[in-house]
Parts: sequence; C-alpha cells; structure tokens
Amino acid sequence: MCIHLSPVVKQSPLPPLPCMCSSFRRTSRALTQLYEEAMRPLGLRATQFTILLVLSRTGEVSQGQLGGMLAMDSTTLTRTLGIMSRHGWIAERPGRDRRERLLRLSSGGEAQLRRALPVWEKVQSRLRNQLGEQRWKNLLQLTNQVTDIATTLGESV
Repeated sequence: MCIHLSPVVKQSPLPPLPCMCSSFRRTSRALTQLYEEAMRPLGLRATQFTILLVLSRTGEVSQGQLGGMLAMDSTTLTRTLGIMSRHGWIAERPGRDRRERLLRLSSGGEAQLRRALPVWEKVQSRLRNQLGEQRWKNLLQLTNQVTDIATTLGESV
C-alpha cells in the first residue's frame, strides 16, 4: 500500500483581511516592529532610519519633497525631523522663501547611518531569505506600484 503525504503547509494564525488598507497597515506594523527591535540598541526608529537613507541617496531636498517621497504627512514629518535635528543627524537651511526648509544629512547623520546599515542589512537579508529572491523583488515592485496608485488616487478623491 502506497501512502502519499502532502507537504505540511504552515497555517498563519492571522486571519486574512479583505481590505487592502487593513492588510498593508498590519504588514507595516509587523515590519516596523521587526526593524525597530533590531535598531533599538542604536537609539534609532524605523522612520528615522528611512529618512537617513533617503537623504543619503537624494542629497539636499526640501521638507515638502521629502514628505512626498515618503508619502508622509507634514505634522509627523516635522515632529520626526525635530527629533533628528536635536540628535544632530540632519542639517537644514532656509530655502528661497521663508516657508521652505532644505534638509540634508549632517556628519552625525552620516555616522548614524553607517552604524545602522549593517543592522538593517541583516534584517533585510533574513526577510529576503524567508521570501526567496523572486518574491522579494516582486513584493518590492508591487508595494512601489501600490504606493504610486494610492498617492495618485488620493489626489483625485
């Protein structure tokens, strides 16, 4: 007698959510907790790391441009930038008019980013290994597409 065993599929304890917003928010909270736990010894929050990383890649940008790149509301961004400025991680200067602030990484921010990158890379690697390279790439592409669509739809609602 031949018995065919099907592979064991691990069931998630999380119920599927039919709402795109709810599903992405739950995923975002879980990922944020994972990254923040890893970066806690550095005194760095996930949002702060993201800002450091973006500023390292873009150079000097206005606060409005940064908010747009991160799809982040002005109040939250201002509060986060204030904390980062007190830590000495960002430098700012006035723009062409009084309301515009131009931001860039300070030398302290560059140093903090250098300390954080190996921690970030370790978390990234663990996630990539769990997902597999192709799903990792697909997921990054998909999340960028969803963000583009959501920000475009948000302008027309």
